Amino acid sequence: MAGAQTGTGKTAAFALPILQKLAPQASTSTSPARHPVRALVLTPTRELAVQVAESFRDYGKHVPLRSTVVYGGVDMNAQIEQLRKGVEVLVATPGRLLDHVQNKTVMFNQVSILVLDEADRMLDMGFLPDIKRIIALLPVQRQNLLFSATFPEEIRALVKTLLRNPAEVQIAARNAAAELVTHVVHPVKREKKRELLAYLIQTRELKQVLVFTGTRIGANRLAHQLRRDRIQADAIHGDKSQAEREAALADFKSGKTAVLVATDVASRGLDIEGLPQVINFDVPHSPEDYVHRIGRTGRAGLTGEAISLVAPEDMEALAAIERLIKKRIEKVLVPGFQPSGATVATLMGDQPRAPRREQGRREHGSREQGRRTSADPIFSKPYEPAAAAAPKPESPQPERKRRQPQVAALLGGLKRA
Repeated sequence: MAGAQTGTGKTAAFALPILQKLAPQASTSTSPARHPVRALVLTPTRELAVQVAESFRDYGKHVPLRSTVVYGGVDMNAQIEQLRKGVEVLVATPGRLLDHVQNKTVMFNQVSILVLDEADRMLDMGFLPDIKRIIALLPVQRQNLLFSATFPEEIRALVKTLLRNPAEVQIAARNAAAELVTHVVHPVKREKKRELLAYLIQTRELKQVLVFTGTRIGANRLAHQLRRDRIQADAIHGDKSQAEREAALADFKSGKTAVLVATDVASRGLDIEGLPQVINFDVPHSPEDYVHRIGRTGRAGLTGEAISLVAPEDMEALAAIERLIKKRIEKVLVPGFQPSGATVATLMGDQPRAPRREQGRREHGSREQGRRTSADPIFSKPYEPAAAAAPKPESPQPERKRRQPQVAALLGGLKRA
């Protein structure tokens, strides 16, 4: 298990040793049998898979080892052709790899190294069933490597069930954010977030900024609204095809697009050289996602800035982030966009918030008091028995004469009048 801050070279930390270890087995033969899969690298996103594969290709360009990448969203035939030629290093996303397993286009009988990149995301409930299926297909004797910037406690407990006495390498504090990134929070009304985002981009003349939203629909909507404000923006998320995602990312890296609006699909391992700013339009519910989001800036020894637009309802998520990174984030008001006075005091930390249990008691007490003051007095009076009412004299009822049935009518012999 290896943990380090984002942007510190975790990919090189496993790619270079793998290439060195496999170099003695490298072959210049064209026979696929001489190039079995020996190292398997699993990543949670397509973009990260492509990036890792490019690293293996660049680091090993002078070594006769073959590598390729397989991921969903594109045609399988080109991938099958590469696999049939033989590759020693295979980088893959779990879903597409299982598609190849089902089609019998990949074999794992000689895999000696398994790498889970962004291991905390790979082992969450979304990927875990696929990971277990893949592990069951691998040889028992192998080396397992897990890399991530964050390792929550629940993931660490799960790792112990998959690994046998794992060694742990931790660079800097656990779950630490990048040291060269400055953090700032702008308190804002929720309905004013988009206006504030456009204001910051335009007044500060931001030329390359990655904006994170919580949903795919929100990413599309925000990119459209920014374009209406004459800001060059595009969106990247899981609902877009791989070609669309690659085009959006290429335009952003080249400077053609000033703002790239993304979901957390882009927060894992995406390397954008020299990215100066990251903006959290929606505060992430998971504090670990905050660490990965802001890790897209301040990479490779460069400085960066992480800006978060925080509405009153985001306060609990912000508090969880500050606890995780062990840092109180500076809060700066932008005139014209701040919330109401009482809310501003809470957001800025001038007014201590009551603990949730105590706050619940006070709310419960105020509700009870409201009920007591607004209750109908008839329900709060003690029981008083009603006075016995004087019995009313019964009036004599006239004796009703019993009507005798007409026998003739029953026999059908009654004449009509």
